[in-house]
Amino acid sequence: MTSTDTPHSAAETADPNVDPTLESDVFARGCNSRMALQNATGRWGALALAALNEGPYRFSALRRRVDGVSERMLSQTLQTLERDGLVHREVLETIPPKVEYSLTELGADVAEKITALIELLESQVPKIVASQTEYDARRQ
Repeated sequence: MTSTDTPHSAAETADPNVDPTLESDVFARGCNSRMALQNATGRWGALALAALNEGPYRFSALRRRVDGVSERMLSQTLQTLERDGLVHREVLETIPPKVEYSLTELGADVAEKITALIELLESQVPKIVASQTEYDARRQ
């Protein structure tokens, strides 16, 4: 992606409360990793990374895989993940041109952990639903 593809430059989108000289500590207010954590673990970011962990996707196929995401939201999510260095965007030299998304080395590491969390949660759905039902019953 070129600088003209992004809506704002890094300086314009940088959080003024973040000190780039700080050591990484996600619990510290000014830590640079907080935004990347939010981007990777938000609903659409986590699902996009988990899907891309299966292999490269063209935009339309990725949108079908991540059921429920709008075109605009997926586009914004992919741009954010690309900016964070987790996703690679490649324009394929075809007619018409097509765009393919894949994980970077860092993105693959992050996606592996997110996929493991997703698999853990999926395997525990009966316990989760039972807990939600019990909680809701106590609150009524």
